[in-house]
Amino acid sequence: MSDLSHVQRLHTNDLELGATEAIQKHYERHVVSTKAVSQRKLDFERARPRWLREMMAEATGVFFYVYPGIASTASFLLNETNPAFGSLLQVGFAFGFGIAFAIITCAMTICFATWQGFPWKKVPYYIFAQIFGAFMAGLFVYGQYHEQIVAYSAATIAAGKGTVFNGGPASIFCSFPGETQTNLGYLFMIEFFVDSYIGIIIWACLDPANPFVSPQAAPWAIDITISTNMARDLGTRLVALIFFGREAFTYHSYSWISILVNIPATLFATAYYEMLMRDSLQKIGKGAAVHEHGEEGT
Repeated sequence: MSDLSHVQRLHTNDLELGATEAIQKHYERHVVSTKAVSQRKLDFERARPRWLREMMAEATGVFFYVYPGIASTASFLLNETNPAFGSLLQVGFAFGFGIAFAIITCAMTICFATWQGFPWKKVPYYIFAQIFGAFMAGLFVYGQYHEQIVAYSAATIAAGKGTVFNGGPASIFCSFPGETQTNLGYLFMIEFFVDSYIGIIIWACLDPANPFVSPQAAPWAIDITISTNMARDLGTRLVALIFFGREAFTYHSYSWISILVNIPATLFATAYYEMLMRDSLQKIGKGAAVHEHGEEGT
């Protein structure tokens, strides 16, 4: 038996499986050194406008959660809801996991400006970038599924349904109510409640004084909701407008509910949390904020 006296083990779980052998054989990790940063690269990054970097980050973030969602929807609808090509659960996860790690929404941008001191002058630029990111995601999905979408459109037109309806080709990119859902007040109530529900969950998860959700668990708590977002809807609805006509905005007079209601609903949700549930003293105690008058104020 080899001598293991040089391997000091206080407990059996001190060394991971295989680590003892590695220490015995004096294995070394050979890590490739990182490339040196050139002055030219630093000069380029210094000259690059900060606003451009921020806007591209917003657009890219929205693209990364809209694209999987509508691509999953396209696969599901274009294959006649064949379970081999997806399901409603898959569509939900595709949207949910995308939004979980980056809450890049128009409503949240406005809420951060209202409650958290985010600069108001940046809000219009961020919203534009978010809508642009969703628009590009819609264009990519249309390009990738062009042949299938054209064939599906021809089939729905031949059946007398057109292309803009719930479950139709245009619904790949944005939501439409069912044929019997003509009561706008009812649709408004559904949208407002869902958006408020999501808003409270997100705001609670982002509260550093919340002892029940750690920063690591927050994304998973958020992604069990669903992405209802002005940028996601308006950006992709513009794609539907280009390829399927004005009915993408006029169908059952619904589009304004899907595009705009999430903003006042999320503001209501965050106001509810800020005014009735926020514990700012505990937030200061955890080091996540400071009193306006410093330590003397507390």
